[in-house]
Amino acid sequence: MEHNEIIDILQHTGCSCVIALGDSIRLCHRRGVVDLLEILRHEPDVLNEAFIADKVVGKGAAALMVLGQVREVYAEVISEPALNMLREAGIPVGYAQLVPSIINKSGSGPCPVEALCASCATAVQCLPLIENFVDRIISNNN
Repeated sequence: MEHNEIIDILQHTGCSCVIALGDSIRLCHRRGVVDLLEILRHEPDVLNEAFIADKVVGKGAAALMVLGQVREVYAEVISEPALNMLREAGIPVGYAQLVPSIINKSGSGPCPVEALCASCATAVQCLPLIENFVDRIISNNN
């Protein structure tokens, strides 16, 4: 599938992220980094060399993409820290809108994962922070 077809799926299906590897396509529907983290933990081959089209890419999502060794990323909205992390990893990035940082869903402040990862220099440093955050959210919702 062509990149523009993958981006079209992102824009017209209501999903949050499309992961394309060869002829295989995975649609993600949850907000934030939960789907990416679960795929990285349990099915890392899905990310390895994949093209990802995502609605919103903050530094946390970028870290997971770097760790998953994705080939290329397109983001509707991407933060400057995320763009820098992906570029430093040598991952080509296309985007519609570049913002200084990702804002939380209520619009009242920074995205919690973006804030957690702000002081991290590498994707490896971000991972345990993201894991702890997501695991807390999942356990609180059960």
